Amino acid sequence: MKTPAAVNLATLPSRAPDGVHKDDTLQQMQQLQQELVELQKRLYAENRRSVLVVLQGMDASGKDGLIRRVFSGLNPQGVRVYSFKEPTELELAHDFLWRVHQQVPPKGMIHVFNRSHYEDVLITRVLGLVNKEEAQRRFEAINNFEKLLQQAGTTVLKFYLHVSEEEQRARLQERVTDPEKRWKYEAGDEDKAKQWPQYRAVYEDVFKHCSPPSCPWHLVPADQNWYKAYVVARTLRDTLADLNPQYPVSKEERPR
Repeated sequence: MKTPAAVNLATLPSRAPDGVHKDDTLQQMQQLQQELVELQKRLYAENRRSVLVVLQGMDASGKDGLIRRVFSGLNPQGVRVYSFKEPTELELAHDFLWRVHQQVPPKGMIHVFNRSHYEDVLITRVLGLVNKEEAQRRFEAINNFEKLLQQAGTTVLKFYLHVSEEEQRARLQERVTDPEKRWKYEAGDEDKAKQWPQYRAVYEDVFKHCSPPSCPWHLVPADQNWYKAYVVARTLRDTLADLNPQYPVSKEERPR
């Protein structure tokens, strides 16, 4: 769902609605992926517009798995994925959007941000590196940045993957017990889980200040991976269908 006027994450559903079944959804997902393949080919060939997909969520909300499920079938020539970790010394020597602006999609491309410029008004606030006044300035900068992208022909899709506290704890525990997931474990995972209320508050502040009608957040229930991927794929398909990119005519057919 798109961001309402006010968001209380404690009451937001983190599972699929009643009546939505996994098997049916997976069948629909196959059709969605076929449509995405064709729409992406047209976007790439048209070479006039682009799409930026922003993925945010608590630790263990499943951003990596979502990217595999939704984007792995697309032509890799037309898709790039970028992650924004702790900034380097060079990046810290510039404004906070400098490193992000370099990775926005050129015409014809879909870029996916696995975490994004919003980290600079999320984790920085939880850690006490950015105060409320600076956060307000950054909210304004982010809104202007995204408006600039839209004016340049980039559609910005922002997804918050909403995982419940209980599901997050279970997934973080899997990083300890599951050998295939142990590589994801970090010593501070338990501390981050305890900070769920603080992260909830700063996310709610982001939704309040950075969700204009032209660039809303999509709040995605994320406890069930199959439903989360379906919602994102459906939203991306609908967005590309609305853009309706077209194959260009050949050079011989163009007017002289």
